[in-house]
Amino acid sequence: MCSEMISEFEVSHGRPKAFYDRYERKEELKHLTHYCPGCGHGNVHKMLAKAIDDLGIQDRTVLISPVGCSVFGYYYFDVGNVQAAHGRAPAVATAVKRSRPESVVISYQGDGDLTAIGAAEILHAANRGESVTVIFVNNAVYSMTGGQFAPTTLIGQKSTTTPEGRSAANEGYPLHVCELLATLEAPVYLERVGLGDNRQIMQANRAIRKAVENQVKGLGFSLIEVLSPCPTIWKMSAVEAQHWVRDVMEKTYPLGVFKDRTKEVEPRAAAKPAPALEDLPRILGVADEDQPEGNPHPSGRREGVDLHVRVAGFGGQGVLLLGEVLAEAGLDAGLEVSWLPSYGPEMRSGTSNCHVRVSSDPIDSPLVALPDVLVAMNEPSLRKFDASVKPGGWVIYNGETFPEDCIREDVHVLALPFTHLADELGDARAANMVMLGALLEMSGALPQESIGAALRRLVKHAKWVELDERALTKGRELFREASPAAEEEVCHAG
Repeated sequence: MCSEMISEFEVSHGRPKAFYDRYERKEELKHLTHYCPGCGHGNVHKMLAKAIDDLGIQDRTVLISPVGCSVFGYYYFDVGNVQAAHGRAPAVATAVKRSRPESVVISYQGDGDLTAIGAAEILHAANRGESVTVIFVNNAVYSMTGGQFAPTTLIGQKSTTTPEGRSAANEGYPLHVCELLATLEAPVYLERVGLGDNRQIMQANRAIRKAVENQVKGLGFSLIEVLSPCPTIWKMSAVEAQHWVRDVMEKTYPLGVFKDRTKEVEPRAAAKPAPALEDLPRILGVADEDQPEGNPHPSGRREGVDLHVRVAGFGGQGVLLLGEVLAEAGLDAGLEVSWLPSYGPEMRSGTSNCHVRVSSDPIDSPLVALPDVLVAMNEPSLRKFDASVKPGGWVIYNGETFPEDCIREDVHVLALPFTHLADELGDARAANMVMLGALLEMSGALPQESIGAALRRLVKHAKWVELDERALTKGRELFREASPAAEEEVCHAG
């Protein structure tokens, strides 16, 4: 009899397939999320996962996780996952949806992430009517970082940064996201729901499903704001926090539908395919004679090149131009390149440096933490970056002598008065090109024709091009004179 009863029993609620079977974040917590007891994120996660299951879209869903309590969403949802920088989830969602229009893109954010640093992102994504779904969990406080005041904190509500309670005169009024976005023309569906009791939870479940379904139908931008309990930061029991959502939060943030155009709006037209690569010059209005010289095709480029260069000096010394010429020449030669500038607010006489990478292979990061070559145009820059040069690398220093306390036995050094040498050529400002010439002769990574083409594109006046070309030649000669064994000491990365 008992076995017959069990065979007839049906499970009406279970673990959604959109969740992983095991959560691999921590070895000892493979069946648990990291959320505090009573937190609303668990409920919202299950509602979203169930909607994904019901709509049969798991294989094409992409979840954009934010910075905040829900930062570990990618450990729980068995879908495509992208982690966004703080507040930037709507921008990342826009990029994913536009590049993969067949996907269902869900941006999942908390109130500190969405309404503070991300306020501009959500406003403009909604105003453009991006065809994404936003789940906005509002617990009126920065929870993950300890309970600071947020734009959604209620008047009179205490936090670590408003210990006497939020004051309208001091911190302004709570930000009403649904009401704000409802003033825009583009959004299709905006609703605020709560987790204050079972009735509210049932309505939240329906709203989240509808918001996801709207995207499946191609209708446009949908956002669901969920008023959620936060027992830990509010210093309440789970039951008290849930009642606080219903009895207190709802007075400031009334529940309801603020915009619903789902019955009147037509599905968006499919995005146009990207233009063919060969059509880009015509579309951009770039004439053939404006195209880079040299061979842009990977089949004709040099192999085995992987150059990591850091150039540093004062603003006004041509630090950034040196890096630009190097990167532009690499591009002309058909190599992968990156150029990342960094400079102080003063520009002239302030500090300035740039990271340059030139490689035969795709570049994983533009940052050059361990350069093969350091081009130091002054002593402060040498002292700042000398220790970071890889063993076997080169330091090219603009100075009469190399400081004794900077000498390393595991790197090669070329120290010359490059500014003085450039002045002898006609202008001390060409010191950067003399140093670049030495670097190019040392590395052997780029053909001369690519250097010349890059210089002519970046330097517009013929007088300066002629001077810079002589400076480059001078730099090559100086390196050969100073290092007779340069051919054996060529510094290729790796």
